[in-house]
Amino acid sequence: MKTRVMWKQIVAMAGAVVLSAVPVVAQPRGKAPKPGTVPGEIPGGEFALPPGTGALERPGAPIDWSEQREDREQERAREARQREREVYESGIEALDDDRFDRALERFNRVIEMNGSNVDGAKYWRAFAQNRLGQRAEALATIAELIKAHPNSRYVTQAKQLEADVRRSAGQPVNPESQADEEMKLMALNALQHQDPERAVPMIEKLLAGNNPPKVKKRALFVLAQINSPAARQLLAKIARGEGHPDLQRAAIQYLGIHGGRESRALLADIYKSTSDVDVKRRILQAFMVSGERARLLQVAEGEPNTELRAEAVRQLGVMGAHDELWQLYTKESSREVKRQILQAMFVGGNSGRLIQLAKTEADPELRRLAVRNLGLMGSTRTGDALVEIYTTDKNPEIRKAVVEGLFIQNNAESLVAIARKENDLMMKKQIVSKLSLMRSKAAMDYLMELIEK
Repeated sequence: MKTRVMWKQIVAMAGAVVLSAVPVVAQPRGKAPKPGTVPGEIPGGEFALPPGTGALERPGAPIDWSEQREDREQERAREARQREREVYESGIEALDDDRFDRALERFNRVIEMNGSNVDGAKYWRAFAQNRLGQRAEALATIAELIKAHPNSRYVTQAKQLEADVRRSAGQPVNPESQADEEMKLMALNALQHQDPERAVPMIEKLLAGNNPPKVKKRALFVLAQINSPAARQLLAKIARGEGHPDLQRAAIQYLGIHGGRESRALLADIYKSTSDVDVKRRILQAFMVSGERARLLQVAEGEPNTELRAEAVRQLGVMGAHDELWQLYTKESSREVKRQILQAMFVGGNSGRLIQLAKTEADPELRRLAVRNLGLMGSTRTGDALVEIYTTDKNPEIRKAVVEGLFIQNNAESLVAIARKENDLMMKKQIVSKLSLMRSKAAMDYLMELIEK
């Protein structure tokens, strides 16, 4: 009786689509239809299922909820850091555009977040307040920075800024300061091309002073172009953190772009000596830019910090380091890092290894992720493999992931093929629900068959 009812629901579902269908034009593979665009579709992109049949429970070993909770907490922490960094950098951009009111608002938000950039935000808030003529507020912010963060690398710069603020106290805002900064930039550009050796001492002075970010960044860019021992020594000093903290990140990037073997060795030394996770992450990105697969692999294998191991894995994926990623996967014990390796394989286009893992990985969650990534890679390379996985893997969640992947590929032919062989009416209903959303001749022909039976 229950089987007969479910079969009637499948046929009714097919009929609802066919009766409300408009002339169907086959859609190229690779573009899934948007929910809500197919006639007869129920809002939400799914046909209603009877109570108790809307989800399939995963059999097998019990889920390790503590591990999943820890993964979610780590992900939330990463997202929070990313949001804070984005707001901070938008404040720097506002300073570059001389929009000091906007910069002040951004740095206030970062201070409220109370994350890893709070000391930098206080320094730049004081800088913006000074530019707006808010001398007392700037001095109060500097005092707050020095008291709350006595060991911050911004303290030295803040004390210089305090001296500048006190010298200009009682004086109106100088509108010529912006013109002075523009002339400094013009002078830097000229020296870069005409007398680079003479530019180095001037650059060092600009970097040490309380100049706006755009002046400092331009000075550092010019410094990175100068090929002299003095220039390389100054750039290395900044990359080690012996200067303005915001410039350290840019110096690391330039070492990755312009540096040779000596620069890459310097980056490796900085990575070992610092405890700053953000600095380490930027060094890993610089390794990717400079093609340092070996050092990225070394970090991915031996770094105790899971987040940094995952970052090294991501950079290897961008580089298309297929062999290294496979080597890592076979040795890795952390599920989270393995997830990142699967993502890196997807980014690198390594469908062969993903197919292998989708078939052989013992952890069903990781296997399901591999299947999902295969679904995102396009039907030409992975469609046949997904059909094979559906046929051989008896885990309902894996089979649902296959159906979803084929749907994303708009691979109606393969969905029809597995629907024809499926004896489990619940799974068949899942497949038909996907076919009913697809503007495909193959899907419509199959739905017509169901009605005519």
